[in-house]
Amino acid sequence: MKIIQITDTHLSPGKEHFNPNWAPLAQWVTDQKPDLIIHTGDLSIDGADIEDDLAFSVRLLNELTAPVLSLPGNHDIGHMPASPQPVNATRIDRWREMVGPDRWFHDVDGWRLVGLNSLILGNDSLEEAAQFDWLEDVLAEAADRRIAVFAHKPLFVDTADEGETGYWSVRPAPRKKLLALFAEYDVALHASGHLHCAWQGAHNGTSLVWAPASSFTVGDMVPDMPGKRILGAAIHTLTDTVKTEIVEIDTLSRFVLDDVIEEVYPRAPKAPESAA
Repeated sequence: MKIIQITDTHLSPGKEHFNPNWAPLAQWVTDQKPDLIIHTGDLSIDGADIEDDLAFSVRLLNELTAPVLSLPGNHDIGHMPASPQPVNATRIDRWREMVGPDRWFHDVDGWRLVGLNSLILGNDSLEEAAQFDWLEDVLAEAADRRIAVFAHKPLFVDTADEGETGYWSVRPAPRKKLLALFAEYDVALHASGHLHCAWQGAHNGTSLVWAPASSFTVGDMVPDMPGKRILGAAIHTLTDTVKTEIVEIDTLSRFVLDDVIEEVYPRAPKAPESAA
């Protein structure tokens, strides 16, 4: 079983900054002849607020020559409760209507592939509770299948016992629950995107993979973290074990977000200071 993981394509019909990387990515994917493609989120520039961004991204995904399973990213459905675009029912429902389920499982060749909505982890919502109940059932019912889990956000940046990292990774409480479930059910792989870095590691027997984005890297505007700032994709080969190859795709243009941040993701103006 050959799975191509692509992530963080950041496509839009209105803000076309990273669209030039779609055609070479799609050609590379086609050349690999995968059995399945998994997109781990941030399909769009701003699908959280702009329906056309999601529609445009879905049309392009549907042109790929192998089946595609997709998961939402923060730019698709929103993010943390206190952020300018918090994940909410309206945004999740839009994703479900236009793209598909925000969580899923797929059984193939002795494996159970599980897709999680990582944007609701840690927001203490009914959606989060329902997803954890669902996940426990899905893992328990995997029987003798090996298990691979896919999500947008990584479990952690530096160490499994690190504290709150805010934007960057799963929050500590849901991370602890996930890691306990992964240990109980011998999860073989957790593969994510989000950080626009490529990295491989392991924790308690679970292989951890950050697939590189295909859209852009990020420069000095983000903190240092593990991994390489490259553009590409990941190839996961499933037999009785999982083997992952991170591939830097040399036909992708080396866009850097720092160069266009105010055009693509303009930051909210600071509130004026009150008079003394």
